[in-house]
Amino acid sequence: MAVYTKRYEKLREYMKECSLDAVVVTAAENYLYFSGYHNPDGYMIVTPDESVVFADFRYYEAAKNECFPVCTVKEQKGGSLAEWLKTSGAARVGFENGDLSVARFDKMKEAADASKIELFPVDETITEIRSIKEREEVDLIVKAQRIAEKALHELLSVIKCDMTELEVAAELEYRMKKLGSPVPSFETIAVSGKASSVPHGVPRPVKLERGFLTIDFGATACGYHSDMTRTFCVGKADAEQRRLYETVLAAQTAAHEAIRPGVTGDEADAVARKIIDSAGYEGRFGHSLGHGVGLQIHELPNLSPKIVGRKLIPGNLVTNEPGIYIEGLYGCRIEDMVFITENGAENLTDFPHELIEI
Repeated sequence: MAVYTKRYEKLREYMKECSLDAVVVTAAENYLYFSGYHNPDGYMIVTPDESVVFADFRYYEAAKNECFPVCTVKEQKGGSLAEWLKTSGAARVGFENGDLSVARFDKMKEAADASKIELFPVDETITEIRSIKEREEVDLIVKAQRIAEKALHELLSVIKCDMTELEVAAELEYRMKKLGSPVPSFETIAVSGKASSVPHGVPRPVKLERGFLTIDFGATACGYHSDMTRTFCVGKADAEQRRLYETVLAAQTAAHEAIRPGVTGDEADAVARKIIDSAGYEGRFGHSLGHGVGLQIHELPNLSPKIVGRKLIPGNLVTNEPGIYIEGLYGCRIEDMVFITENGAENLTDFPHELIEI
């Protein structure tokens, strides 16, 4: 079975349930998901019978060569979408409400109103479809993850205490690119000393400070992201730093054992949070336990106290990343990616968890 078959089956089943004559796909990651080709400026129209990919002159030739065989590729002109809406004869059309700007939506609505077409939001449905990963998708995420891991191993062989945080981030991204990642998953986080207490701190042009060094980063493969975090120690870790680190690791280990089909996002989060709170760090774990990863670095499902009742199902892929952050001192986070299987969960990350001193 072709990789795209189930994707279209799910979307068209939903279209039938909601009496949709078509769905306009505008988000770049969904364009890639349904077409097989990455085009940040294109759009697609999916009907019960066909999938039409629009690409302007810059992308048209590549789209013809790279799109799934099921797709019909057309050159995108200035008014292609508006013209299609006016001439399609469709009565109800789905659109990605989470992707469109107000200006772009207004243009679509103007064309739809002229043809008495009802626009129907489908953003959550597409993200739900993507939240269940096919094995081919998992393989690409693992490929990206192995690139990230190898780059980190290489970094540890050359890292020095007189390097700046910016140099550490640049070195890591350079090595990921050399290993085959076109772009990093996101802007690499590499923060040390007191700055490590900021969960999403920005690397600074200052030499590594003694204490914790938290590195959060990822590689990409064919549009799919990886995500991992490791916290190291610049210099020798003292007793309290070791206790904090071991608390985070214990929370992550317990959460991994709890993550499986049928467990809800808030239940998984509570397992890690209880360990951190009971160790005397209550209120220091300020973010959620994890999030989905795929064509976006943050997607469904989420492991959070706010996600009550939504159960994990086979095919979900999430991060497991508890942390402790003490303002003015330091912070620590350990993150792996976890794939939900029929019987439990598979850790996709293959990198040591013990505290490494630099």
